[in-house]
Amino acid sequence: MSFNHSSDKELLAHAVGAALYMPATRPHIADDIISGKNEGLVTAVMDLEDAIGDKQVELAEESLMQQLFLIASYIKIGTLLESEVPLLLIRVRSAAQLKRLLVRLADTITLITGFVLPKFTQENGRDYFQQIADYNENRAASAPVLYGLPILESSSVIYRESRLDSLLAIKAILDDYHDYVLNVRVGATDFSSLFGLRRSPDMTIYEIAPIRDCIADIINVFGRVEAGYVISGSVWEYFAKRERVMKPQLRVTPFEEAFGSTGHDLRSRFTKDPMDGLIREVIMDKENGIIGKTIIHPTHIKPVQALYAVTHEEYADATSIVALNDGHHGVLKSQYANKMNEMKPHQNWARRILLRSQVYGVLHEQQHFITLLQGNERAYV
Repeated sequence: MSFNHSSDKELLAHAVGAALYMPATRPHIADDIISGKNEGLVTAVMDLEDAIGDKQVELAEESLMQQLFLIASYIKIGTLLESEVPLLLIRVRSAAQLKRLLVRLADTITLITGFVLPKFTQENGRDYFQQIADYNENRAASAPVLYGLPILESSSVIYRESRLDSLLAIKAILDDYHDYVLNVRVGATDFSSLFGLRRSPDMTIYEIAPIRDCIADIINVFGRVEAGYVISGSVWEYFAKRERVMKPQLRVTPFEEAFGSTGHDLRSRFTKDPMDGLIREVIMDKENGIIGKTIIHPTHIKPVQALYAVTHEEYADATSIVALNDGHHGVLKSQYANKMNEMKPHQNWARRILLRSQVYGVLHEQQHFITLLQGNERAYV
């Protein structure tokens, strides 16, 4: 389905996908958007926090204003279609900066999907969301809803003795402002920093024990179906070639099936770059119900987006489970004749698959995500 920042919140929350962070001081954000430089870009995050120096805040805010003015100008004169603009997010430093920007952005605020809220805690969370709520309650009727995207990355969340109390207190705040919470983001870099840790490109974040345990608790609190939140995965930091320590885990067969002999070259490139680690981590994210990921390099866009495409088998199972949940069926053999589908226990999974299919599409029967890495649209149903 087509979507934009005025779309239904549930669809939009799943659509954020691979969110590319860029310093707000970057002078060519508007030009990169109009030229389509970053193929497949769906979400851009203009960063006023960790991506800039503490002495660059004023410069970064001015640069942000200029870039948004340019985007608005390009749309006004018809050089850029509004449908071509990715979802635009701004990561702020504090609630005070958010308050200042809500005034300074003026009319260009209608270009913004939401604000990413760093180091979100029970102490600062209500201040953040009350400002967003005040804006929404007073916005023009034609203006899109403005959302908040809290990042869980503080010591009170990761430290075991305070974690549960902190997560429940944060959830209470988000529940009060549920209509304005687009997704809940995991800040694994800040978590790791508190232990002096940094995962290597051969490892996923799920192999770093204290971070894995914390992510499990975040999913437990916010990932429940009745909670109604979409959780977005932690950043993948690596993008350049490096020496390997661990053996690559990407199988040769899928690449051969997708591209024949040239598939070896693509696999080789992925195993020389840190892409196989990214792919394994996104697969783990997806298995744990996490949708989307923070990325810091354009080469990460396609792998992340491709991995969230729904396979034909998943789609067949999901449509069958939803359609046959009529009280006349309990367990049925799947269309692929390789598993059982239970109408009641698998219902929530099926609904999530169907929602994801609206955003990321459904692959042809004999295709998989690797086909999409080269931009092959024929892979879709």
